[in-house]
Amino acid sequence: MKDWAELAIEIADKRGADYADIRIIERKHQAIEMQNQIPTRLEFDESLGWGIRVLVNGCWGFAASAELTREAIENTVKKAFELAEASRRLNQAELQLAPEPVHIENWTTPIHHDPFQVPLEEKLELLDKIYQICHRITGVKTVLGQMGFIRRHQFFANTEGSRIEQTIYLSGVGYAVIASDGDDVQIRSYPNSFGGQWAGMGYELIYEWPLLENAERIGEEAVALLKAPDCPDKVTDLILDGSQLALQIHESCGHATELDRVLGYEANFAGTSFLTQDKLNHYRYGSDIVNLYADARPDHTAGAGTFAFDDEGVQAQETDLVKNGILVGYLYSRDTASIIGASRSNGCMRTSNWNRPPIIRMTNISLRPGTGTLDDLIADTKDGIYMETNRSWSIDDRRYQFQFGTEIAWEIKNGKKTRILKNPTYGGITPEFWQSCDAICGQNEWVLWGIPNCGKGQPMQEIATSHGAAPARFRKVHVGVAHV
Repeated sequence: MKDWAELAIEIADKRGADYADIRIIERKHQAIEMQNQIPTRLEFDESLGWGIRVLVNGCWGFAASAELTREAIENTVKKAFELAEASRRLNQAELQLAPEPVHIENWTTPIHHDPFQVPLEEKLELLDKIYQICHRITGVKTVLGQMGFIRRHQFFANTEGSRIEQTIYLSGVGYAVIASDGDDVQIRSYPNSFGGQWAGMGYELIYEWPLLENAERIGEEAVALLKAPDCPDKVTDLILDGSQLALQIHESCGHATELDRVLGYEANFAGTSFLTQDKLNHYRYGSDIVNLYADARPDHTAGAGTFAFDDEGVQAQETDLVKNGILVGYLYSRDTASIIGASRSNGCMRTSNWNRPPIIRMTNISLRPGTGTLDDLIADTKDGIYMETNRSWSIDDRRYQFQFGTEIAWEIKNGKKTRILKNPTYGGITPEFWQSCDAICGQNEWVLWGIPNCGKGQPMQEIATSHGAAPARFRKVHVGVAHV
């Protein structure tokens, strides 16, 4: 792997690249899905390939290949140069790379149990046990269980002298219980919806979450939703659980602070951002207690967006995005850092695999915790709604107006959770919503929630990220009902 990388860098250098970098990536992936007692997906795949970027006369060219031969390397580097030349005819301004120290490093996600060494039979047995618990509950029709595991071994080299080897593990697990009475269908998920919980861990993730212990509760809640009244349409105080708040952070802060969106590079496909450059360092994004930050560092937590170095060889960092409610930062790269006056990239260039160029992506974007517990927060709320676990999301292409739905809600009366409500939604405008935040629970309630499939780019790149959050309260939010 290393010898081939050295050859590609040597060829690019001799051809006159101002800069070049290469990523050789060996990726292993296992996906397991079970519907009731029937395995509906047993997938195992591996891939090996490499992609090279060249900067020529201030313009990028990228090419990739699954072949590791001298002829393939020469042809692929040549193609990257041709694409850089084609880019030059379209671009007027030359790109400038912010400096980055040379790194000679080797890093591996610390794991206790290699998920690829755990027998398939053990994984299927766990999902079957979850089914056995849930299907005994009258009204439960379907139990969907899933697991996923990724091992990514990567070698990075550039013409500046960096040589970085990383092995990154991701693990995920979750299940959903579907109940029906013939007229209505409701769903409850655990630990989270749409892929479950993901983290930069080994199989110990599955051991650590109380999956069996919560199965009966989740099944009973799915059935209870069938007879529950709809969420009322009104303006009220809203408490979000940490997993739903994680998605709120993802959509309304994470994507909104990606600098390529701010600059309009993503406009045709995924949209731009209302957090334009003129707002930096003075725009009120949220209330004084809202502090949002990006942190990919391995010593932070085992997030799905954790690494030692990003995909252009920049060391993982912590970056404040919103501090005491004020927009103070973006997510950016070596070639966009100078646009906002930064002297160095903050390490947010990531690629989904060897055949995709790195683009600006979220790392772990989190909300700093406050104080107290969820019980304290509910007791402090006279009248409101508590919502839990995402079911749907919609946000405009500037990340400004949104509506989210959750699987379940509870009415709060005089500081106590009362009746269950179904089909709940809430909506608003991003800065108004975050400015209404007046309470955030403490560190003991804070969880780093993983999202396995954030999509961006053309062609599409799916990548994993995490968002740390504790339950929080927002005042005078419009809630209602979604008919799904």
